[in-house]
Amino acid sequence: MTDFTLNSSVSGSGPIEPAARPNLDKGFNPLTMILFMAVLAGGVLYVAYSIYADVSATGTRVTSYLPYILLFVALMIALGFEFVNGFHDTANAVATVIYTHSLKPEIAVVWSGFFNFLGVLFSSGAVAFGIVSLLPVELILQVGSSAGFAMVFALLIAAIIWNLGTWWLGLPASSSHTLIGSIIGVGIANALMRGRDGTSGVDWTKATEIGYALLLSPLFGFACAAILLLVLKFLVRNPALYEAPEGDKAPPLWIRGILIATCTGVSFAHGSNDGQKGMGLIMLVLIGTVPTAYALNRALPESRIEQFQQTSLKASQVVAAKGAGHGTIGDPRPVVTQYVAARKISEGTYPALAVLVKDVGDQVRTYGTLDKVPAEKVGNTRNDMYLASEAIRFLMKDKENDLNKEEVATLNAYKGSLDAATKFIPDWVKIAVAIALGLGTMVGWKRIVVTVGEKIGKTHLTYAQGASAELVAAGTIGAADIFGLPVSTTHVLSSGVAGTMAANGSGLQMATIRNLLMAWVLTLPCAIALSAALYFIFAHIF
Repeated sequence: MTDFTLNSSVSGSGPIEPAARPNLDKGFNPLTMILFMAVLAGGVLYVAYSIYADVSATGTRVTSYLPYILLFVALMIALGFEFVNGFHDTANAVATVIYTHSLKPEIAVVWSGFFNFLGVLFSSGAVAFGIVSLLPVELILQVGSSAGFAMVFALLIAAIIWNLGTWWLGLPASSSHTLIGSIIGVGIANALMRGRDGTSGVDWTKATEIGYALLLSPLFGFACAAILLLVLKFLVRNPALYEAPEGDKAPPLWIRGILIATCTGVSFAHGSNDGQKGMGLIMLVLIGTVPTAYALNRALPESRIEQFQQTSLKASQVVAAKGAGHGTIGDPRPVVTQYVAARKISEGTYPALAVLVKDVGDQVRTYGTLDKVPAEKVGNTRNDMYLASEAIRFLMKDKENDLNKEEVATLNAYKGSLDAATKFIPDWVKIAVAIALGLGTMVGWKRIVVTVGEKIGKTHLTYAQGASAELVAAGTIGAADIFGLPVSTTHVLSSGVAGTMAANGSGLQMATIRNLLMAWVLTLPCAIALSAALYFIFAHIF
């Protein structure tokens, strides 16, 4: 699909005059736009029908349309985030294939959009709930309240604003870091508004990991791409690989194959990873507005329920043994919530958790299957399961837990049963996110593609430079998935292009490099400040 947005330059920097600039200004095709709008409209109708079908299946009588209006607005914002994420991050995959003439621009973005779509569809969902677990537990447990909606709206709108701002300037900032910064901002604001130290609302272990990734990603991409280009020059003595393309001439077949393959891999991995972040937030919205349909996994088979009962009994015995000699008076939930928020074991932690685990087991045993839990009880049962799961997660990571290997294995099995009941993603949510991200990939791509292709180095991107930068980006995604590292492929790719320019002796446009560095450094603090301010405003409006 062609780009129908205006181009702009990064302040203080102008594009090079490439020897063979790809045609990025091909005229707008009305038929393509009609197809685009048809898919978009079909996606919206599909979402509406899916929610109607799911709610109808529960037998719930609709007495007010207000929650559904709120749900529609929240879903459109969440899908809007994925749409913006799509066109903001397109350059990760297509800039090198476009500027090496491996694919025509309009083919490259459609190709990338399709594999982003597939990446979302085949994603596991694990990342989705990893993002959700970074949010304050007290807001997760009250996601259907005004504070819960203030949280979701604040972090999504803050992320959209920063992504749109950096896209408008043509700056390849990281969408992942933007979203995580927004989550941290909500956590800080929520803690301060509840009279607590602002630092208590944030998982600082995770924030520190992100900080290291923020610092190391550009250096990693720069160094690895530069080294790879030098190795390639040493091993492959073909001068044509290290010169700017002539006219529209495509690279040699094997280089072209590598570039298209890495473009495909980066697109698929981007869809698989980034698409899940939107899924997790959409599930929060659904649980908050229509808990009867989405709070518990109603499709969980009876065999899994029997397994749940067994793991629940064993976990209850382990936790009760750790709390022997101490008791709990009254509701155990505030004590467990306090532990999850502060992550500090007290005398009451084990006894309270033991009571909660037993309560959850009794609730499931009473109703037999999750689809028989009464509508008015669904939200409470789900909250109890989520709270127990989070408490066990932090307990197993706690150095003061005094658990042996067998006890850890028992709690892990129980946590798996809890997560199967509460952490699920309906197929229609995956399809909706896939459509939003895939369509987003096909529009607005030109700004950041031009920055990566023309404004980083002082010469046109060569075939070898494109292949080196893209291979490093693809390899980084694979390593990040294996080791669970929050490395930004946006940072790695753009700095990788800079690394190949430096290694090739091409020279760098320092004004662009300075702007990229500013965007990298400012993304996290700006997203934190934006979301904190929006959360404060929304919490007083809702």
